[in-house]
Amino acid sequence: MIGQEKGYSQRPPSPLSRLARRILLWLYRWKGWTLDGHLPDIPKYVIAGAPHSSNWDFVFFVGATAEEGIQPNFMGKHTLFKWPLTRFMLDMGGIPIDRSKRANAVEQVAAEFARRDHLALVIAAEGTRSNDGSWKSGFYHIAMAAGVPIVPTWVCNERRILGFGPPIAPTGDYGADLSKIAAFMRSKLPDLERYKVLEAQARQLMESPNG
Repeated sequence: MIGQEKGYSQRPPSPLSRLARRILLWLYRWKGWTLDGHLPDIPKYVIAGAPHSSNWDFVFFVGATAEEGIQPNFMGKHTLFKWPLTRFMLDMGGIPIDRSKRANAVEQVAAEFARRDHLALVIAAEGTRSNDGSWKSGFYHIAMAAGVPIVPTWVCNERRILGFGPPIAPTGDYGADLSKIAAFMRSKLPDLERYKVLEAQARQLMESPNG
């Protein structure tokens, strides 16, 4: 039941956030999306999703995680959490990031991981939708700093499938770990150009003297 999933705070969610999540789950089911794989039964991890090619990605992702009984968390600029949206944003899983603080975003999120018993942080690993398929390294640095695994997540809008991969523990070798993620992604959608770019990015990092 929505509102009783793993990862929620002890405070009951607001009526507005419950309604919003019910609508998102209804849209997910109405569109006929299906899951491939499951989220791991562990308390904390970073979910690195790609490709980020549609404004609907968030809707279907929230629906998929609701099916898994998980409240996903996301990062947002701290100004979005001001009244009257404070409780709604927090209840939807938002983590406010204040870039004016001395601690950077990675440190702030790592502190949230340390503070909470459960946290499933969703990050669009490519950054913006206009990206060519190269992944930003923020998700990796957060996982490293927090000491949590990375769950690669793929999306196929044409077949309406969202899939979760096995958790990958970051080793500190970004190129090698990105190569593992790329191999999983390409095993699911081998012809997707963005995943080919990801694979080439991982290869270049491994071949680079500073990789």
